[in-house]
This record gives sequence, structure tokens and C-alpha cells, in this order.
Amino acid sequence: MAIANPVKFIQEVRSEVSKVVWPTRREVLMTTVMVFIMAVLTAIFFSLVDFLIRTGLTGVLSYFGG
Repeated sequence: MAIANPVKFIQEVRSEVSKVVWPTRREVLMTTVMVFIMAVLTAIFFSLVDFLIRTGLTGVLSYFGG
């Protein structure tokens, strides 16, 4: 295992960080809104699926179980 030179390491980190393309405020806002919209749509979908399964099972159990 080679021991890294701390100064060289920091220089390389700074070099790599300078290559990062940071998103604009508008891009961050739009992405955040899209995540919230998708979370709401997913919650609605799974709530509907849960309701349908629960209703179906309740119907089947009441038909056979009494």
C-alpha cells in the first residue's frame, strides 16, 4: 500500500472538483418539484392498488367466510 502525499492529494481533489458542473438554481428547483410530483403520484398509485386489493380480499372473504 503506497502512502499518498497529502499536498498532491489535495491538489488532485481540487482539480477534480473544478471539473464538476454544478446545477443552476432553476435546475435544482425544477428537479425538486419533479421529485415531489413523482412522490405524490406514486403514493396515489399505491393507495389505489391497496384499496383495490383490500376491497377484493374483503369481498372474497365475506363471500366464502360469512
